[in-house]
Amino acid sequence: MEDKIAQADKIILGIDPGTNIMGYGVIAVKKREISLIAMGAIHLTKLGDHSIRLKKIFEKTLHLIDTYKVNDFAIEAPFYGKNVQSMLKLGRAQGVSMAAALVKEVPVCEYMPKKIKKAITGKGAASKEQVSSMLKAIVPFKDTPKYLDATDGLAVAVCHHFQGNAIPGKKSYSNWDSFLKNNPDRKA
Repeated sequence: MEDKIAQADKIILGIDPGTNIMGYGVIAVKKREISLIAMGAIHLTKLGDHSIRLKKIFEKTLHLIDTYKVNDFAIEAPFYGKNVQSMLKLGRAQGVSMAAALVKEVPVCEYMPKKIKKAITGKGAASKEQVSSMLKAIVPFKDTPKYLDATDGLAVAVCHHFQGNAIPGKKSYSNWDSFLKNNPDRKA
């Protein structure tokens, strides 16, 4: 693994945010070839208090960035659901994960769920199982994880790689100043 990291042109961390389970995938890119570094799911349900879960998400994201020497950070953008409370919690989880990347000065990109699914399977309405199955062909791995949030995180990283990291109109921030400049309504 350390060889892959040292020899890579780029290391991409993909996050599938959540306050119950947060999925992540880390890939190395060398001359446009992708190899899997790590993927997994962080279980947060035992932590109980929502603010403690957010703290754990922040700390785990920092740990992943430091451990794998991440160059790019990609995250699934919130989708619009009917449950406002769930959306609020998901947005907070996404925000603290993004904040961890910004603190480390790692550029942040967001991708809508349909865009991620389409990049991996060719269909924006693909199931988690279809995404996981297709990922096995793109970035070979032996065992399908128990929680498909892990392959969802991997899908975000692979989608980011496929986008060529230069899509007009995508949200990308290299530091807090650029985030605030592009989001003046979020200043306190």
